[in-house]
Amino acid sequence: MRLIIAFVLALVTCPPALAQSKAAVDPEQTRILALETAWNRAEEQKDAKALDTLLASSLLYIDYDGTLMNKAQFLESVKAPSLHPEQIVNETVTAQMYGNIAIVSGVYREKGKSAGKAYLRRGRFIDTWINLNGTWQCVTSQSTLIGR
Repeated sequence: MRLIIAFVLALVTCPPALAQSKAAVDPEQTRILALETAWNRAEEQKDAKALDTLLASSLLYIDYDGTLMNKAQFLESVKAPSLHPEQIVNETVTAQMYGNIAIVSGVYREKGKSAGKAYLRRGRFIDTWINLNGTWQCVTSQSTLIGR
């Protein structure tokens, strides 16, 4: 209860600071970051149909191990019966906007099972999104493993 009261007091006493931070947020950046989260959820659920809508037909995907895939190959890799991702989360993520192009970079953590063996991966990624006729789609994605 004390935490809630402290939070409400902070909101009441700091409205100018909140107004400034809200004004600085680009709605397209917010949308892109939500799409990144949707991508993670779709991979966790092995939902190739959802991923199909997020990824451009010309997708160029470079996996953490250096494997180069097009969209069809990436979608097949997500559906692989031996792969069972349990959780994929972005620890940090930023989006830089350049008109109808967004460059997203961040750090992700993934855990799950592959071929019956548990795995935990942490990597840095960079994705390029393009807004075509009002729809954002990822055209390139690359990830590199980093230390835990």
